[in-house]
Amino acid sequence: MGIGSGIFIFVVGLILAFALQVEVSWIDLKTTGYILMGAGLVVFVTSLAFALRRRPRTVIRRESIDPATGERVERRTDEY
Repeated sequence: MGIGSGIFIFVVGLILAFALQVEVSWIDLKTTGYILMGAGLVVFVTSLAFALRRRPRTVIRRESIDPATGERVERRTDEY
């Protein structure tokens, strides 16, 4: 599930809780809508947290001296 799924579940919950004026004997649509809104919010926040999480990054620096010119040469390598 992703960010879009969380938004979709939240919107379905909003519709069930506030937009429908239907009375069903076997289920309370208002409570079901509130439950879906909560679940959609949890899915959205969890997906957002995973999307924004940074990957650990390792930087390798190598320094050496160029034998031809005698100047110091530095190389950086970024690894993910």
